[in-house]
Amino acid sequence: MTRVLIVDDHALLRDSLRGALEDVGYEVVGEAGDGERAVALTLTTRPDVVLMDVTMPVLDGIEATRRITSRIGDVRVLVLTMHTDPALVARARAAGASGYIVKDTPLDGVVAAVARVAAGRNVMSPGLAPTPVAEPLAPADEGAALSTREEEILQLLADGCAPGEVAKALFISPNTVRNHLASIYGKLGAHDRTQAVVEGLRRGVIRLREAAV
Repeated sequence: MTRVLIVDDHALLRDSLRGALEDVGYEVVGEAGDGERAVALTLTTRPDVVLMDVTMPVLDGIEATRRITSRIGDVRVLVLTMHTDPALVARARAAGASGYIVKDTPLDGVVAAVARVAAGRNVMSPGLAPTPVAEPLAPADEGAALSTREEEILQLLADGCAPGEVAKALFISPNTVRNHLASIYGKLGAHDRTQAVVEGLRRGVIRLREAAV
């Protein structure tokens, strides 16, 4: 029997999710309304899947996911959120999330996503990534280092800025940002912003910073 921990700061949504999961035979081992409680419950109940919100009090879902996956290697985290920003998707994936779906997904779709994650597959809501989740990165030039400006741009993307916001923050034109992005993608072997951020985190050229999500 698949064991699920539900994490969301809205009690009514937790109730709906519990009912939908229990109706198909899943065991809901607990509920949490914040990320810190989620980490504690995961350590004590050892669920197969944690259904994780992002925006919560005390500790956000991204950091909670990171702490959970770093402490319990076999737990699977499925993010369920209203946020669709590519940088946030990248942060969730870098934190160890096995799936990322949006809250307008029907309950039966959420249940199906839990089943897929529990079976060891990665899932993502349609439209969140320009390329399939499992698509490998393009061949990267491992010897090509990002310039200081490129690192600044990639860090801003990881912080959740859109390209237009990056241009304003660095006082450069949108066209210059696009040119830098093309160079960043080539050096990191990335097809899009999400993959570039993930690869930048993997290489250690950028970092995740605490942010209100």
